[in-house]
Amino acid sequence: MQIVKLGAIDSTNAYLKRTLQVRQLEDFTVAVAEEQTSGRGQQGTSWVSEPGKNLIFSVFKKFNGFHASRHFYLNFIVSLSIYSTLKTLDIPNLHIKWPNDILSGNYKICGILIETILAGQMLKSAVIGVGLNLNQTRFPELPNATSLKLLAGKSFDRDEVLQMIIENLKSSFQFTGDSELEMLREEYAAKLFMKDCRAAFQILEGQEVEGFIRGVSEGGKLLVEFDNQAVREFDLKELKLLY
Repeated sequence: MQIVKLGAIDSTNAYLKRTLQVRQLEDFTVAVAEEQTSGRGQQGTSWVSEPGKNLIFSVFKKFNGFHASRHFYLNFIVSLSIYSTLKTLDIPNLHIKWPNDILSGNYKICGILIETILAGQMLKSAVIGVGLNLNQTRFPELPNATSLKLLAGKSFDRDEVLQMIIENLKSSFQFTGDSELEMLREEYAAKLFMKDCRAAFQILEGQEVEGFIRGVSEGGKLLVEFDNQAVREFDLKELKLLY
């Protein structure tokens, strides 16, 4: 495993994708940065981080025989790997906010952005970007954010936490058979934020509704049950959880 340490960079995902254009990368090549100037989250949202305080990295992952229709299982694997790492570090009240934010209580501590590279109908590789709030203690423009230091009352070593996450990722990516992937989906669903609790949502048309998160489909869509007992599937851009 190769680890590339960077200072200030536009984004670690962009760095790995640029590198791929000029040379091949080893499986599980990691780029880790002190600071991102153009970090992105889901749907183009920005990722704001105090330089040198947090864990900002991307991982290059190769695939062989992984069908593109299963791309959302990458979210399951990555989210659960980080969840497991944070559980080992005794971070309390952990949940996965669909599709792939990690929360402690109602507060976000980690965001994930996965970008895939296809070869026909097969998944060739992926660049997995992770931003984990580690030792930052002030979030003046992000009232719903927190960090491991605020939660645990101590500082964390970035290299040690990175190594733990990578080892969990390596272990999880060994299990990609049909039955194993289904178990991952069930485990992911069980850890969803607000699962089986009444929650408020804003749907695509701008309408606010209430319902219950019941799980995720095989395609990774969120399953929401409404008061008329109808269960609907929602994609990322079709639904926003209000909390």
